[in-house]
Amino acid sequence: MQQQKQQTQQMQQQYKKNHIQTYIAKTVAKRILLVSSEDDVNLALKMALEEEQEQDDDYKSSFKVDSFNNPILALKNFKNGSYDLVIIDIVMPQIDGFELSEKIRKIDDKVKICFLTAGGVPGKVRFDTPRGGYQDRFIRLPIENEVLIQQIGKIIIRS
Repeated sequence: MQQQKQQTQQMQQQYKKNHIQTYIAKTVAKRILLVSSEDDVNLALKMALEEEQEQDDDYKSSFKVDSFNNPILALKNFKNGSYDLVIIDIVMPQIDGFELSEKIRKIDDKVKICFLTAGGVPGKVRFDTPRGGYQDRFIRLPIENEVLIQQIGKIIIRS
């Protein structure tokens, strides 16, 4: 009886492992566009997001981050359906984060957008829901890597 129980447990563990490996093989890293005029912010966030995140013993999730410090260049390179999430710094030269988000929404009205802010959220922020049905979110800097990963994961999965 004990031997049969062990065999059943081993079969269940093998099934779980095979199922997880199949899931991993089908899972593609989530793509993120990061736009901040601050090179150090870009580098720190890119490194934090691209570091593999352990979910359990057999599964790791990851993000693929394209970062730009020039919002105009980011806009020129943006293509419909290319990203799961766009993270935009609010305060930038040439074009601010809200203007950039409006231009990006004209290209892809369903893309999820999250704003970075080192201070309070400026008064001109609208809390309406765009046509795509996604409400924009804000991440206040500085932020711990673990908290950042959790917030980004929730934004990508929830919306």
